[in-house]
Amino acid sequence: MKESVNKPILAVGPFHPLQEEMEYFQLTVDGEIVTDIDVRISYNHRGIERLSETLQYDQIPFLVSRICGICSASHPLAYINAVEEIAGITPPDRALYVRTIINELERIHSHLLWVGLGGHFIGYDTVFMWAWKYREPVLDLLEAITGNRNNYGNVKVGGCREDIPNELIPKILKELDLVEKKTDMLTKAILDDPVLHVRLKGVGTLSKEDAISYAVTGPTARGSGIAIDVRHDDPYAAYADLDWKVITQTEGDVFAKAVVRLLEIFESIKMVRQALKKLPDGPIAVEVKEIPPGEGFGRAEAPRGETFHYIRSDGGNRPVRHKVRAPSYVNVPSFKASCIGQHIADVTLTLAAVDPCYSCTERLAVVDGRKNVVHDYDALLRLSREKTARIKKEIGVPEIKLEDF
Repeated sequence: MKESVNKPILAVGPFHPLQEEMEYFQLTVDGEIVTDIDVRISYNHRGIERLSETLQYDQIPFLVSRICGICSASHPLAYINAVEEIAGITPPDRALYVRTIINELERIHSHLLWVGLGGHFIGYDTVFMWAWKYREPVLDLLEAITGNRNNYGNVKVGGCREDIPNELIPKILKELDLVEKKTDMLTKAILDDPVLHVRLKGVGTLSKEDAISYAVTGPTARGSGIAIDVRHDDPYAAYADLDWKVITQTEGDVFAKAVVRLLEIFESIKMVRQALKKLPDGPIAVEVKEIPPGEGFGRAEAPRGETFHYIRSDGGNRPVRHKVRAPSYVNVPSFKASCIGQHIADVTLTLAAVDPCYSCTERLAVVDGRKNVVHDYDALLRLSREKTARIKKEIGVPEIKLEDF
């Protein structure tokens, strides 16, 4: 801890055991109470948007699936929705249902992952082991359909790359029955535990008014009583053909966010069952010859909330602009409202409650007072290499040559 005049400062990050990625939270504290928080993002910048503009349209889904490991179905689908809007493409009905099934299976495994980590963060490792054990069959199903447990690479412009074989449907339904049974047991155990009520209720509360002000999305918004969900409000894939409900809680605290995610698992199971029952026959893709000039945007409801992709085409075989806005980019700043007034011990739990993906918030720009970009891509690359060389020299890292090995 460092101290300034009358303002003790506690730094959380850029590296912290509770955070898998690099972000920095500077807490101003009064004793054990947080009185202010400074959130700094973009410690991890991979240049996804820039890389996308160097790839052909059919290659980009593999790139954007790696924006986030547990949103690796929703990012490609939002991108595909944008490109298909530009080209006026309508995929076959079977492809729309396959997309829906894969995205809902991903939501189930993502929410179970979060529940497990939430239990681990508060020392409830039984919940951690249960949730991750019950998540395994879902990952196995995704692997059986797409060949991968994550980064599925299944969608493409005009449809899907792999179909769901009809002979696999009984296995999917059987595994879903097991997941539903175990999740029901897990949910009842969590909701009935008095210790969890005391530990999580009233902690990290984000009011409905603050949730609106910060434009949060996903379970973070729905846990504060805001019934927004892209699948319902602007249906894509096969969601308009399915019967399901948007789960909300009004309290806005960590417990409410846990309840939302647990109950959403049951809605996802319900949707997958319906989609499998209604799965139409026919092809899973249409031929796409070119992408005409134009602009398009695509949305998808990722496990963390709305994912938004913007594409601009000049008629070539790769986009001239690709803009991505992941849900964590709007959810993370809400810590300014949910953490102030909390005890220091509750802050990291509150941070984890929105299921943040910090690499999804990557942004890098250098501008002057007139908002003109000062450095282009090549200049930033040169500055990065110069800084790396300077640091290596300062700490005495020897120059390594391949011929030395």
